Amino acid sequence: MTFFRLLRSSSILEITLSLTLLLLLPGAGFAHASLCTPSFPLEQGKPLGWQGADAAYSIPLPDGRDVWIFGDTLFGANRVVNGQDPQMVHNSLGISTCQAGKWHLDYVIRRDVDIKALSYFSPADPTHWYWALDGFYAKGRLWVTLLCIRHPAKPAPAALDFETCGSDLAEVSHLDRNPHDWRVTVRPLVPDGIKAYPSATTVVSGKYAYLFALYESGTRPLVVTRVPIGKLSSAASSLEYLAEDGSWNPGFDPAKARHVMTHGSSELSIRYHQDRKQWFAVLVDPAGFSDKLLLRTAPDLTGPWTEGEVIAHIPEMQPGPQRDNNVFCYAGKEHPELENASELVLTYVCNTMAAPELARNLDIYHPQAIVLVPGSTATPSSLRAPQ
Repeated sequence: MTFFRLLRSSSILEITLSLTLLLLLPGAGFAHASLCTPSFPLEQGKPLGWQGADAAYSIPLPDGRDVWIFGDTLFGANRVVNGQDPQMVHNSLGISTCQAGKWHLDYVIRRDVDIKALSYFSPADPTHWYWALDGFYAKGRLWVTLLCIRHPAKPAPAALDFETCGSDLAEVSHLDRNPHDWRVTVRPLVPDGIKAYPSATTVVSGKYAYLFALYESGTRPLVVTRVPIGKLSSAASSLEYLAEDGSWNPGFDPAKARHVMTHGSSELSIRYHQDRKQWFAVLVDPAGFSDKLLLRTAPDLTGPWTEGEVIAHIPEMQPGPQRDNNVFCYAGKEHPELENASELVLTYVCNTMAAPELARNLDIYHPQAIVLVPGSTATPSSLRAPQ
């Protein structure tokens, strides 16, 4: 019997997978230790300590650092929830290194002159906020997609009390400075009203940056836009979208766009695996409130994409006496820069519909790392634990 070994935090679980899935991975049958297994500890006791967040996209820089993009971020000496309102900013960063197998992560919560916590990226309209999502490095700068969010006219439970209102693109320069001193310029991308906002994941390939969007209509498919690398500073006027007939058309009309995935996700990763000459997409099953992490593959980033194989079941979502029915999990992603040849290094995040539980349950609302390693002879000692 063939196994993937699943490393989550400091515990080892085994899950059985089909031979078909194993054949998707290079070097199937051999266990390897990961370069680094990411971990995201809470910063207890610090006035502006990082107390958890979601999203967790990773963007490699040429100097070996990874920039982690986090969404709504709890902060403080400990977690604080006032009624249904957690103490939080709407986005933050992390800067990680992996040297000789040792993982190091510094959190970056922006602050003003009065040492008040701020979102790292903020829109001009004070009634809106940004969820910072995927990004990429190009032209000596970091580029981060920003999904505009606002409260809906009809209030909803705390974890679902939002709606989208467009997307923008942040240009981040002076990356040689302290991250608190990086220069951020926010440029418009797609306005409110079209129900598809490029941000779900991004890829640089050839002369273009490809920006994927969930179309909030029908089957909620994934569609794709692109911007020439040389025109990122004027992305809104240079945007193209992949049309139903396979041509690239100027602007963005999601109603006429090709569905590169029939069932998309607002958060996923799409990354190229040179050794397999395939694109891998990792996401939580978009069926909703699912326990399944999926792997989809394609020969080209625009498809055709498989419907996906289940590569892991999220422990927090399993039935049993410990199951909290308020908890749901999402934000599945892959981080290839932390992988050895036959591994998948993944993260996901769990949240709760009961906001006060965030202050009591410190096991949720921060990224959980998974390392999937094929090989029936793998043992726990063959996996690197977080350093």
